[in-house]
Amino acid sequence: MLSRAESLSLLTLSIACLGVLANTFNGEGEPLIASLAFSGIAFSFTYCLIQWLGQTFIHAGLKGRDMSKVRKPEIPEAMGGVGAVVYLLILIFFIPFPFYKDIVAATSGGGSRDVTISHELLNSGRVLHRFPHSKLASYLSALMSLQSVVILGIADDLFDIRWRHKLFIPAVASIPMLVVYFVDYGVTNVVVPLQLEHYFGTLIDLGWIYYAYMAAVAIFCPNSINILAGINGIEVSQSLVIAVLLLVNDGLSLHSAPAVPYPHPATDPHLFSIYLLLPFIAVSVALWWHNWYPAKIFVGDTYCYFAGMVFAIVGILGHFSKTLLLTFIPQILNFLYSAPQLVRIIPCPRHRLPHFNSRTGLMEPSVTTWHQPPGKVLTGVLKALASLPIPLLAIKQDDQGNVVSSSNLTLLNLWLVWFGPQREDRLAMGVIGSQVCIGFIALYTRHKLALLVFREDNRR
Repeated sequence: MLSRAESLSLLTLSIACLGVLANTFNGEGEPLIASLAFSGIAFSFTYCLIQWLGQTFIHAGLKGRDMSKVRKPEIPEAMGGVGAVVYLLILIFFIPFPFYKDIVAATSGGGSRDVTISHELLNSGRVLHRFPHSKLASYLSALMSLQSVVILGIADDLFDIRWRHKLFIPAVASIPMLVVYFVDYGVTNVVVPLQLEHYFGTLIDLGWIYYAYMAAVAIFCPNSINILAGINGIEVSQSLVIAVLLLVNDGLSLHSAPAVPYPHPATDPHLFSIYLLLPFIAVSVALWWHNWYPAKIFVGDTYCYFAGMVFAIVGILGHFSKTLLLTFIPQILNFLYSAPQLVRIIPCPRHRLPHFNSRTGLMEPSVTTWHQPPGKVLTGVLKALASLPIPLLAIKQDDQGNVVSSSNLTLLNLWLVWFGPQREDRLAMGVIGSQVCIGFIALYTRHKLALLVFREDNRR
């Protein structure tokens, strides 16, 4: 239950945010300020609901044991669904604010409803304001895709769908977004780097391949977060880092956009991204507060699908999917590193989270056991990777030199191979710290060095 201090703090925050929302109607809606206010409300509601519904989830059987603790306590599971539902409701309530100026201030929905247009204005060809239906369609398609992936994610948490079946869940959820992209935007050209223009020209039209690429992004983002999991706070922490990096990218892009033409074509996509990211950060902070070491809740697969789909949507509909992938570099490396196990070249247990040593209280690399010794070529590769100056895995051999076990191929286990056993929170901070550093280096490269590779930056 909430303490008295928590109750007063959250109530004060909610009242202040409601006051800010009411004040936005005095102007043209101020959607950015409204989004910040809604984000504060989203944090308050998510925080409260986690506290109130924890025992309800446990009684309903939505619980799990924290295997990385000595006493292995039972805590609520799939609580990421709570944050996802709050987020969806906030986006629904937010719909009028980005379009307030179009609905009320600049169209006949405002004070000009009964104004008679003079004969001279009609003859002069005066251009009347047109409602931006394409922007609304993009927003609603994003909402539909998120609703779909949350429903499918909750189904996964309830029925524990197998990997080969749930891999394509995000692709199904991305259909509304891709349809709207096709109808309202439809651009499938990609810019060719300067060094290759002599061979391919300035643009290449990928056609249907570009839609396959966007579907692949929608599949990769949720599943990559789900793969890099297994310790307290890691799923939410990596999602928060990516969201903040994308928010910084939006800010840099808006700051660098020229004043002419106004509004610049890059303005609306990046504002759209901000409107989706701010409440996402708010609900994620509330979840992180309870999921960080020692965890009081598990966020479940629903959160991984939900978070990944938010990123895929802002990257695709915000027209910066390549920049999006730069913020996913650790997840991409983790996927490539995990690939030999995912395709069964190396035995892959159902769970590859690091092993908890109850005697020391530290996390150690978990291992997969070779019931049949690997072939000569694979044995040579494993031994070579283990003997590198910076080893890429740890192996154990019997008296005959046969590999009997090897560390599971995840970034978390690799970190423990490099730096030795660590406490769970230290492990999470190390991996997340590396993501922060890599992410900001990638953004610096994107915004400072892009013109060395491309003729034009899409901000100009």
